[in-house]
Amino acid sequence: MSLAVFGIVFLTGLLGGVHCAGMCGGIVTALSGQAARGRWWLQLGYNAGRIVSYAVAGALAGAAGSIGLLLDDMLPVQLVLYVLANLMLIAIGLYLAGMSRVAASLERLGLLLWRRIQPLTRPLLPANTLPRALALGLLWGWLPCGLVYGILMTALLAGDPLNGAAIMAAFGLGTLPNLLLAGLALRRLNAVRYARSVRLVAGSLVLSFGIYGLAHAGSLSQHIRGGLICF
Repeated sequence: MSLAVFGIVFLTGLLGGVHCAGMCGGIVTALSGQAARGRWWLQLGYNAGRIVSYAVAGALAGAAGSIGLLLDDMLPVQLVLYVLANLMLIAIGLYLAGMSRVAASLERLGLLLWRRIQPLTRPLLPANTLPRALALGLLWGWLPCGLVYGILMTALLAGDPLNGAAIMAAFGLGTLPNLLLAGLALRRLNAVRYARSVRLVAGSLVLSFGIYGLAHAGSLSQHIRGGLICF
């Protein structure tokens, strides 16, 4: 995989990380009470579990996408997926800029799975031990999130499970700073997040990633036959 791909998904996670803090605000608030008493390792454990879940989802997406890379006659399907992945980046950019709700609407797609997983989180609260925090993070990583689904489209084109997992792990690491700070400064982070200038800059950067990818769609067949997908 091109290092540029990992840089893009990391920056997407970093720029959209406060949205993730909002999505996970309940659990972040619960864990921040423990962190305030000097238990930062609980939040680290929760976030480690969350990123592991992202990596598992990425590995599954990469495995599914790798099937197409083995078949030359699947090129039209691969082209459609590639275009969709970059359109998702554009949708995420517009969402971060406050211009569209398309990415957020995708969260409904994960509700069916989340309804089955959510009851499993209740016995783990309060997450006052490291195993509980880690287990809670593993479950909470499947919370429906439009940003996660957008990056999963990129993981689908990774070429193999390992690269797919690495892409989602890079995205998860990008969201990490915001979520670690959310427990102590969620109100301030939200104030920055909703500042129009910040939204426009963050959204424009992510949107530019998608536009750049679409501009290089014509070279897709060469990348596929070389066993590589990159932006």
